[in-house]
Amino acid sequence: MASSQTGTGVSGLARLRSVLPFSSRDWGLLLVAPGVILFSSFMLYPIFYLFYISLTDATFAGSVIGGGAELIGLSNYAQLLSDPQFRTSMLTTWLFVAVSLVFKVMLAVGIALLLNHVRVAGKRYMRAAVIVPLGFPGIFTITVWRGMFSDARYGVFNTILGRFNDLLVSLSAPQALLFDVPIGFLSGRWAAFFAYVTTEVWLAYPFMVIIIVSALQDVPRSLHEAAMVDGAGWLQRFRTVTLPAIKGPVLFASILTAATSFQQFLIPWVFNQGGPSRQNELIIVYGYREAITFNQFGLSAAILIVGIAFVGLFMYVAVRYGGLAEGVGDE
Repeated sequence: MASSQTGTGVSGLARLRSVLPFSSRDWGLLLVAPGVILFSSFMLYPIFYLFYISLTDATFAGSVIGGGAELIGLSNYAQLLSDPQFRTSMLTTWLFVAVSLVFKVMLAVGIALLLNHVRVAGKRYMRAAVIVPLGFPGIFTITVWRGMFSDARYGVFNTILGRFNDLLVSLSAPQALLFDVPIGFLSGRWAAFFAYVTTEVWLAYPFMVIIIVSALQDVPRSLHEAAMVDGAGWLQRFRTVTLPAIKGPVLFASILTAATSFQQFLIPWVFNQGGPSRQNELIIVYGYREAITFNQFGLSAAILIVGIAFVGLFMYVAVRYGGLAEGVGDE
């Protein structure tokens, strides 16, 4: 009985396909249409609405919702180009992305190689310990790091540097002091920038380690053994065997974490709200401040649209020229 019903359903579908003038490709597009519509509703519509706000002179939320805002064209974008704070924010954001990415890749590759080494015991427990930071809420981790970078004399890092200075003095002369403790980690521009980068690396490295360790496990041991027979040292084996094998996963993880770093908001805001004197104001913090503090919703929307455009361009270039799109669309 069940088989006859199944056969009837299949034949009915076949008759429907024969009647409707759709090709196999058209049927595929029809099947994915609900998902595309749902995605558009939750992703594309807000972006288009944000772009519309950027073309208005909206100065508070009610002016957007209630229709009090007027269209002013690209005036907000022209204002951005003449705003020195926009240039400072954009340059600081890209510097933050680049510096944090370099340290994330170096740290993640180093830890992944350690966790995959045959002579390391307890690798299973060590891998579990590495991903522990992923289990904590981001705001909790960032708040803890802010306390560690406290400007107070008895902040964690200032205490460590003070003890190190005391050790140098005890071993030599008072002139051996290397650090003038306490250091104002959150009150100096580059000290605060260093604190941002350190916290960002801590937040992102577990994700990269997971991907790189998985890639390392797929590298055949026989390739390393053959290289060792040929007399290749560790560094040469890493350059000729390991690195080519993990290049794709490392690039993939780097693209994702770089895009996330570009959108970082919590770290600068929780640490010192992009200070001192807005010198470390990343692009998202800049857009947020224009909307919430200065009530410039139209200008804030323009800032965020520019940010979205830069992220989209970065993702396209990285995927297109990074070789991650190879084979896509090939028959």
